[in-house]
Amino acid sequence: MKIILADDHALFRGGFALLFQQLEAGAVVLEAGDLAEAMQLAARHPDADILLLDLNMPGMDGQAGIRRVSEAYPQLPVIVLSASENRECVEDVLAAGAVGFIPKSSSSAVMQSAIRLVLSGGVYLPPQLLMSRMAGAASGPEHHAQARLTDRQRDVLRLLALGMSNKQICRELELGEGTIKVHIAAIFRALNVGNRTEAANAARRYGVLG
Repeated sequence: MKIILADDHALFRGGFALLFQQLEAGAVVLEAGDLAEAMQLAARHPDADILLLDLNMPGMDGQAGIRRVSEAYPQLPVIVLSASENRECVEDVLAAGAVGFIPKSSSSAVMQSAIRLVLSGGVYLPPQLLMSRMAGAASGPEHHAQARLTDRQRDVLRLLALGMSNKQICRELELGEGTIKVHIAAIFRALNVGNRTEAANAARRYGVLG
């Protein structure tokens, strides 16, 4: 596993790198002190599995920084790290293209689980926010979820609901795996879900599958 960790606090980066390498045998943690350096690392390491991005470091500019990374490297999942646990902040970073939000107050076990979830194609949210988003999805109008999905995302969702893996969906739709991951992350956000099973259930409940 190769992780790019972008945070302007060297002590935090060093502690995280040491801890994660102890938790994950063979893990490689590449460190960056600002957004520009993180993007340079992403360019030099196209095989990086994930980018952990501090929301408030120099050069980030909040949502704009996340969008820059997502547009330049769509195959690279972005998880935001932040001292804030404000719901509006979390919603903003997801809307900008992040596929996870980890409060810096989280334990090492939570961080490890969040990274594994995202690498498996899921979206990680703090538990209290995930529950409120799921409750909102269950009570909201069904057409709202449909309206937020593009035709291509509906194609991906239909195949996902059939139990296909990312690679199978790639072959079926003749798209790259990075593109499929981006579509799945967008589907999770649109349906307010955190994993593939929830997405398939929501699709059936909302009639997205036709």
